[in-house]
Amino acid sequence: MSAALNQPPVSATNSEWGSLLEVKDLEFSYGEVQVLRGLDLVVEAGKIVCVMGRNGVGKTTLLRNVMGLETLTKGSISLGGKDFTRRPASERATAGIGYVPQGRQIFPRLTVEENLKVGLEAAGKTIVPDEVYTIFPILWEMRRRRGGDLSGGQQQQLAISRALVTNPSILVLDEPTEGIQPNVITEIGKVIRRLVEERNIAVLLVEQYVDFVREFADSFHVMNRGSFVAEGVTDELDDSLVRRHLSV
Repeated sequence: MSAALNQPPVSATNSEWGSLLEVKDLEFSYGEVQVLRGLDLVVEAGKIVCVMGRNGVGKTTLLRNVMGLETLTKGSISLGGKDFTRRPASERATAGIGYVPQGRQIFPRLTVEENLKVGLEAAGKTIVPDEVYTIFPILWEMRRRRGGDLSGGQQQQLAISRALVTNPSILVLDEPTEGIQPNVITEIGKVIRRLVEERNIAVLLVEQYVDFVREFADSFHVMNRGSFVAEGVTDELDDSLVRRHLSV
């Protein structure tokens, strides 16, 4: 197994960071329309934090602000105690954030290996670590196949692996179970849980599949109309809360 994924990013180690990601009083607007309202969020090393909510409440917009793909109108974002509020997405990736966007956004005409090498550019490296193929063995079998020829579950594994090649301290995932078969959902959940436990990374994910959250997440925040309306440890995600805030 390659050592490349076993070493922390040069910019900071997990033990140094403690609370890897901290969002304070975050607000964001599209023109005159306010989308996010005073959000506070902390993601610690070795923890999986899930943001839940119905469609259109601002979950993806929150992640895009965390990644620097949108510019917040108020508040702050810090990584490892350092202010990253106005820093571009490229600097956040270099600092140790790996991002898996909704819809995966792999390059369909590139091979699996070429997709992974694109992810390596953020880390300034050129060789795909062997551990990526150990984590998701199917990618080794498919490494010469084009990304567009993979199944939905295989594409999601590729998207996660593309983020992992940068050796992140924080993994940010947007709807990782969307459009995927149940057996692959379970496999992805176990991989994420193992990465958290073995490498002490922090994970922030948006997810609507309640059973997945209950099985793999440590805590949750429920969003409605751009605000957090409920939060707690996963054991507190009971049926009454799901019916009140998440049922369609």
